[in-house]
Amino acid sequence: MTPITEVEGRRLALSNLDKVLYPATGTTKGEVLHYYAATAAAPLLAHLDDRPVSFLRYPDGPDGQRFFTKNPPPGTPDWVRTAEVRRHEGESSRQVLVQDLASLVWAANLVVEFHTTQWRTATPGIADRLVLDLDPGAPASIVECCTVGLWLRERLAADSLTAYGKTSGSKGLHLLVPLEPTPADRVSAYAKGLAVEAEKALPGLVVHRMTRSLRPGKVFVDFSQNAAAKTTATPYTLRATAEPAVSAPVTWDEIERCGTPADLVFLAGDMAARLERYGDLLGPLFDTALARPLPDPA
Repeated sequence: MTPITEVEGRRLALSNLDKVLYPATGTTKGEVLHYYAATAAAPLLAHLDDRPVSFLRYPDGPDGQRFFTKNPPPGTPDWVRTAEVRRHEGESSRQVLVQDLASLVWAANLVVEFHTTQWRTATPGIADRLVLDLDPGAPASIVECCTVGLWLRERLAADSLTAYGKTSGSKGLHLLVPLEPTPADRVSAYAKGLAVEAEKALPGLVVHRMTRSLRPGKVFVDFSQNAAAKTTATPYTLRATAEPAVSAPVTWDEIERCGTPADLVFLAGDMAARLERYGDLLGPLFDTALARPLPDPA
C-alpha cells in the first residue's frame, strides 16, 4: 500500500520509502525525502525559486538507470507550476518550477537531482549569477580545484566581483558570483575569458577546453554552464553518487584548508549541523546590493 501524506494541503502518494537508494550507506528513499523536506527545504527552495528545473532521475539509485529530463515528468500534478521556456530556433517547451514544499516533496519522490538555470523565468536568458564549474581530471581531485578556485577568486575580485563556493557533490567545485542582470551570452564570453586566463596563469593545472585527452591531471574550468540553455546542479541537491553527497556550500577557509578530497565531502546527514552553524553560505547571491556589473568588454 502506497503511503499518502499531506503537504501544505496537497495530497501526495509516496512510494517505496524503505528502498535503499545508496547501498554504500544504506540510505533509503524515506531518508532522502526527509533530507529534502526537513533539512534542505528552506535554502533549496530559495535557490529553486522562479528558475526552470531540469531533473536527473535515478529511481533505482546511482548504480541504476539515469535519465535527464527538462520536460514535466509523466503524471506531474496540475498544481505543480510550470513555465514556458524558449528553445533554439524559436521553439519552446514547458519546464517545472519548484516553488513550494509540496512541489519539492513531489519531485524528491521521483528521486532526482535538481538542476537550474542562471536566470529566472521573469527574465529569460538574463543571468543574475555567473557560474564556473571546476572539474578535475584524474588523478587531479577537488584539492587541485581548490587551488584553481583561489586563483579565480582573486581574479574575479580584480573586476570587483565576489565569488562564493560550493562542492559539486561529485568530484569538483563550483564558484558562483552574483551579477547585475546580464545577457547570458555576455556572461558566457566573460567566463570563457576567465578560463583562458586561468590556463595561461596555471598552465600545468588548468585547461579551458573540454577535450578529454587534455584533461588528465588538470582542472577543466567549464564556463559553458552560463549559456542560457544550460543548467547547473542546484545548491543543496543530492547527487547520484555512491553516497548521498550534497552539492554543499563551503567557506573560503574550508577551500583554503582542503588537503584531501574527503575534506570537502558532505553527505545528507551532515547538512543540518552545517545549516545550523552557517545558515545558507550562498545567501549573498540573493542580496541585490551585492550584485555587480561585468566589466566592459575589452
